[in-house]
Amino acid sequence: MSCMKTSSSVSFVKAGECLYRNPTSGTYFARVKVRGKEIKRSLETTNLLEARRKLKDFRISAERLDPAANPITLFKLTEKFEKTFAHLARDTRENKSRVLRKIREHWPNGAKRPLSKIKPSEVREFLSLSSGIPSYNLAMEVTRSLFRLAVGDGMIARSPAEGLTYRKREKPIRNTPTLQEFQSIVAAIRNQKYSDTGDESADYIEFLGLSGMGQAEASALCWKDINFRLGHILTFRHKTRTGFSIPIFPQLRPLLEKRLQLAKELNGGLPPSPETKIFSVADPKKSLASACRTLGLQNYSSRAFRRMFITTAIERGVDVKVIALWQGHVDGGKLILDTYSHVRPAHSLRMAELMV
Repeated sequence: MSCMKTSSSVSFVKAGECLYRNPTSGTYFARVKVRGKEIKRSLETTNLLEARRKLKDFRISAERLDPAANPITLFKLTEKFEKTFAHLARDTRENKSRVLRKIREHWPNGAKRPLSKIKPSEVREFLSLSSGIPSYNLAMEVTRSLFRLAVGDGMIARSPAEGLTYRKREKPIRNTPTLQEFQSIVAAIRNQKYSDTGDESADYIEFLGLSGMGQAEASALCWKDINFRLGHILTFRHKTRTGFSIPIFPQLRPLLEKRLQLAKELNGGLPPSPETKIFSVADPKKSLASACRTLGLQNYSSRAFRRMFITTAIERGVDVKVIALWQGHVDGGKLILDTYSHVRPAHSLRMAELMV
């Protein structure tokens, strides 16, 4: 019976071509030769059938190794990886770079070891340093992409971050204003004394609630984006960096026509420049907080009015796929169905009454 010796003098029993078993732990190992170089790897299973499947996958990945690739440390890999996301938005770059710095400074056993020596247990130990689900998921995403780059470039046969999954976040039901509260808030902002931007802030909040747009999209809107004749608004979803259009809803048109008339008055009676922004207020946080206090409501954020729009649309029976298009989503409504699951049961009961 053929055996394989290790530095710890354990004799591994041959269980098949390129397949060995540790008689003590029962774990199977692969030993393959690629371009004259021997590669050994634990298959992390004690099941023979699973070991054979993993061996097949391992041999395929080992064949992709680049024999000309110079040995590289984890530290050097982070520097190489950092150059691949220079085109991303600033906040995204900074978040990813922060994880890479953490890898360089806190990786178990040090980040200056050869990449081929990194073990899956080290990845899990590193991720355990992240507190909270969002920071864990970010660290996991960056770490997984980091090692995926190494596999793609033929530096290693298999990523030690394989099999990692996101931690599920809790899905809180965020407080959302009713239509009546929304209308009261807009009126309260408009009636605020000693405010030079009361009307402007009220129009901005009203636009968010009537259009379903987010702050980034609404603040960036210019008059060239509004087409009254065709009845649509062209916008750009900054989060996903995708362009899309929404209708000028019937309840929204009077507000936009009012804003256009004001813009003409400020421009000496002439139409405003296509590049002129529709709103000069980007975040009416103080006016909104003051209105909520005056009305005895909880302190809603500007984002709450987008949730109100989506909730109202679902409750009125608008097709979720259509709502998703209005939000610039490309998932056919999956995100909305997941996020607003608390709305659907009540809506479903109302729809059931139509079946009588």
